[in-house]
This record gives sequence, structure tokens and C-alpha cells, in this order.
Amino acid sequence: MNTKLPEAEQLKLDSRYLRGTISEGLDDNVTGAISDDDTKLTKFHGTYMQDHRDLRDERRRQKLEPLYSFMVRLRIPGGVVTPQQWLGLDAITDDCSNGTLRITTRQTFQYHEVLKQDMRSLMQQINALHLDTKGACGDVNRNVVTNVNPHQSSVHAEVHQISKAISDHLCWQSGAYAEVWLGEQCVYQPEKAEEPFYGERYLPRKFKIAIAIPPENDCDVLANDIALIAIIENEELVGFNVAVGGGMGMTYGETATFPRLATMAGFVTKDKIVEVCEAIAAIQRDYGDRNNRGHARFKYTIDDHGIDWFNEKFTEYHGEAMAAARPYELLRNGDRFGWIQGEDGQWHLTLYLYSGRIVDNETLQLRTALREIAKIHTGEFRMTCNQNLIIANISPEQKSVIEQLVEQYQLDIGERRPALRLNSMACVALPTCGLAMAESERYLPEFLSKLEKIMSDAGLPEEFINIRITGCPNGCARPYLGEIALTGKAIGRYNLNLGADFSGQRMNRLYLENVDETTILNTLKPMIEQFAAEREQDEHFGDFLIRVGILGAERTPEMMHKPLKD
Repeated sequence: MNTKLPEAEQLKLDSRYLRGTISEGLDDNVTGAISDDDTKLTKFHGTYMQDHRDLRDERRRQKLEPLYSFMVRLRIPGGVVTPQQWLGLDAITDDCSNGTLRITTRQTFQYHEVLKQDMRSLMQQINALHLDTKGACGDVNRNVVTNVNPHQSSVHAEVHQISKAISDHLCWQSGAYAEVWLGEQCVYQPEKAEEPFYGERYLPRKFKIAIAIPPENDCDVLANDIALIAIIENEELVGFNVAVGGGMGMTYGETATFPRLATMAGFVTKDKIVEVCEAIAAIQRDYGDRNNRGHARFKYTIDDHGIDWFNEKFTEYHGEAMAAARPYELLRNGDRFGWIQGEDGQWHLTLYLYSGRIVDNETLQLRTALREIAKIHTGEFRMTCNQNLIIANISPEQKSVIEQLVEQYQLDIGERRPALRLNSMACVALPTCGLAMAESERYLPEFLSKLEKIMSDAGLPEEFINIRITGCPNGCARPYLGEIALTGKAIGRYNLNLGADFSGQRMNRLYLENVDETTILNTLKPMIEQFAAEREQDEHFGDFLIRVGILGAERTPEMMHKPLKD
């Protein structure tokens, strides 16, 4: 009997609970890189090694190794930081990074182009802010994300505390993080079990949890391994509907891989939600596919075994079954921009940030503006899953002061932006992401400008459409929930997916495969013109495409791979 483990599983088993030889690699001044094995292990520590792909050829000609650097992602459950933490995170980017912060689609920050020699300093400065990067990547539970609807202030505060409790409970426990980054003495003992929940091999693949507060769905809750939908009765949070098995990634040419929305399993009361999440993660730990990483996500476990099997296992692991799911309604998955007053009288300002990138440039001093606001702000900052930012809990007395800074620095509260931009997202892609096949963040403004012209000519300049662009099919910007979505195939070429709904509850489907911009725009133009002429009141673009028969209503995994048009 062959008992040899797959490479990824053996690496985790041999890693001494995620230590590997990361420390030795960081101390090696001969190269800007670390070993391939340690590169895989550092993902658990919240960082990916990358190289600058725009400079590869030039450095090769100069007989230099690639310009290696690291992307570092923080664990910030619920996406909330204090003004003091904001100022500290802002200072780090000049000291250790490339002068920019980037808000991700999972409600946290990423630093880019961090050189190896600056990694320990960066991690220690993050730790000094009472933050960390543990589990922001890797085969563990990732950053727990939540809705940030400013109207429901008391519920948001409670849900945020729940997101922190879940994140802390499922955070990996090994001493490796403190030893590698913070200079603590090694405590590894072969006979000691440092991970009481995960064990030596952790999870089969990454694991994601999100919490939505109806009617908002700005976190695209059903795209997660565990989707928690808050149930509010008599203005109080009583518990959560629990859906399982969502995930966005797929691989071109492999029909066994596909995005999937989570399947509803039932309802649990709020006092049990942390242990419920542990039980569900434990089912994936024990039954997820560890032989085929391409089939290792929880969505495939659920798809293979079915929801009845899951409910039986859940009852076994948790000790009691879930109750029947309760009614709820999700209406939209975008953000609400501008000033909003919460139920407690406090004010909240949602700013539009292009692709989540916080940087000073010749047209907008965004980093400087937010730094100045942080110096006087007494509330907190909330990052959204759409890569925007809420300056939250502004007192009525402080509102005018914040308004003056917003006006002084001409910050974008969405009033001057075409509607398409407000509901658009892109992943980082080139030049740093090693998986990118095409441009995304750098291409999005150009594509939107051309699409906005079509919308304006059709008489729809203020129409909201969810638009997503990614440089590959892996789904970092949740492209399969876009009414219009491009996923990169090669430089200048994309798959065109159409037909998601406006609330994150129906995926789109492949319409055209491996086409260029001209083909995409020429395809969308008559659809948009027909939409303008024939749409019903309050009908969204994705729903219209299905109603008039341009797309079919059914959505199966096979449709992910078969275009509707040749």
C-alpha cells in the first residue's frame, strides 16, 4: 500500500508547525529570495514572495536575479482599525514597502514590494500595533469578513465582535510566528502538539468565512466556505443562517473545477456560532481531499457528498443539529457612498477608492488626506469587501471638521463618479502576481472609460452595473458574481462572463472565450442598447439578460467551461 503523502501535505507535516527554514532564508543576504518550500510556508504567515514581472527581461539581460519582494497581508477580522493603528500602518509603508497601502476584497490591508531585509521590521511594527498577519494566507481559516452597513450600528458592533471571536478561535497557534518574525526563542518540541485544532497538516486548502447583515451583501457572503447571514428580530441579532461550500476559484481547461455558491444548511443561535464554525472547519479538516489540491476546497467536499451528508456530519461533530433556516432578503452587494447617519446618531462617510489603492499622486493626495483625518478622528476606519473605506463613528460635533478635510483634499465620496466605477473591482494582477495572465488593476480604468461611453450614448450614464476584472480565473475579485466580468487568458485577452444578479446570489456564466477588448465592447454595446430600450422598472442588467433570453437562467458547473458564443 502506497502511503506516501502528496508534496504539499508532506511539506506541512515536515515543517515543524510552519517553521521550516524560513529564519535561515531571511538571514541569507546572497539572494533576495527564499526557498520554494519556505515560500509555500510563509503563506501561512500572511506573505507571498513575488517578483516584478515588468523587470524580468531587463534583469535577465543584466545577469541579475529577478527583483524579488514580498506581499504582506494582515489579519483584521471585520476590517476595523483605530485611527492610531491607521497612522502606524501608514508609517510602515514608507519604512518597509512601496509607499502604498491596498485594501483587499477580504477587508484587510496588503503591503507590496517589501524587500526581504525589511520583512522582520515590518512584521514587528505590525505586532506593535496589536495586529498580525497569521492566517491571512495558507491552508487555514482566512480573514473573517463582515458587512459594514453603517445604518445598523449596534448590530454591526456585535457582528464585528463575533467576527473577531471566530478569527481568534480559528487562528493557528504555533510558536513559529513569534520565533520567525518577533525574535522569540524557539520552543519547538517534537513531542508537543502545538496545534490542538489544526494538527500538523492544517487544512487541505484555504478556508473563508463571511458574515452578511441583510439586506446588505457587500461581502458576497455566499462566495465563502461558511456563509453566515445575520437574522435580526425586533431589532436584535438572534442568530445566523448558515450556508456552506462557497468558493470562487477555478482552473482553465479543468472541468472538475468551478466556482460555487454556498448551500443553505440551517439556523443557529448567536451564542453558539464560534463552536459551529469550528465544527464545520473540522469536517473539512477531516474529510477534505488531501490527495488532489485542485479538488481540496470545501466546495468540492460539499458538492461530492451533498448537504444531507454535511448535516449528518455537523450533528455528529457539533452534538446537535441546526434548526431550519429563517427568512431573509439580500438586495445589493455594493457599497453606499457619501454621508450616512446611523441609528445611534453617529455619522459615517464612505469613500470610493479606486481598486483599494491608497497612494499620493499628482492628482490626489489620498494617503496624506487619510493621515490627516486619522490624526483627529475619534471613531474608527472600516474597510469594505469592495475595497472602499468608511470613516466610521464620527460624532455630530466632529462632522464639520472631517467635511473640511474631505473638501480640502477633494476626496471621492462617489458624487462625481460615473455609476459604473462605484461598483467595479479588480485584482492586483500584473506586475507582481505570479498567477496573472493579463492586466487587471492597471487595465480597469481604461476599460471602464470605454464602457462608460457606451452607457452614456445609450442614455444610461447613472446606471449601476457590477463589473469585475481579474488577471486569471482564481477569483480574487469575485469575478463570477459580476454582471459583467472579465477573467484574463493572455495579455490583452479575456473570457467574458455575464449575468450575475445585483445581490450576490446568482453567478454569471461564460459568454465568450479568449477574446480581445474590441470584441468585448462590440458584444456589450448592442446588449446595453437593448437594455436601455426594453428594461423594466428597477431591473438590473444581469436580470435583464436572462429575462430576454440572451442568457439562460440555469447555471451549472459545466457552463463555466462552455461559452455561449463561438
